[in-house]
Amino acid sequence: MFTGIVEEQGILQCCEKTGLRISAGHILQGVTEKDSIAVDGICLTVTEVGAGWFCVDTMPETIRRTRLASLQPGDRLNLERSLLANGRMGGHMVQGHIEACTSVLETKEDGIGLDVIIALPPHLRPYVIPKCFVALNGVSLTVVDVWHDRFSISLIPYTREHTNLGQAIKGMLLNVETDIVGRYVARFFEATYIHRLQQ
Repeated sequence: MFTGIVEEQGILQCCEKTGLRISAGHILQGVTEKDSIAVDGICLTVTEVGAGWFCVDTMPETIRRTRLASLQPGDRLNLERSLLANGRMGGHMVQGHIEACTSVLETKEDGIGLDVIIALPPHLRPYVIPKCFVALNGVSLTVVDVWHDRFSISLIPYTREHTNLGQAIKGMLLNVETDIVGRYVARFFEATYIHRLQQ
């Protein structure tokens, strides 16, 4: 379990079909093999740790569902260690289970904020509503507005400086995880509705 509060930006050193090697700093404190780290919002298991770097394995399903295939050595990755039982829930409940990879459609400066409009895949449309939570590249964000096939978020200066969302431009790919609570509520009402139709 994660909160969507990025602790550090790591640097991708090596990207292969079966795994990643990432350079990092303070998030490695206390991290050992078998621990979970959210890498751009993807919950991955640490398989090896060295001085200033760690490795994770990546399954074919992970490659298919996420933006990993588009990354190059030197790219910045948002990193977050799993939540401690006595830790603060600064963002929202993030599982690290990416549901889709989508793209930035437009960016626009708005005062101190950066408005970002993002394509909304059809299968996620029931779960994205104005003012709900969404995790993009592992960053906990509030949805500003929603249209049929897109939605918007607004990035504060801190988020732009401390996460790779500060590099958002048209065409940039993003890992998306919708709010698990919203998904459960939607599934409950869907199942209830279908059950009543069958009676």
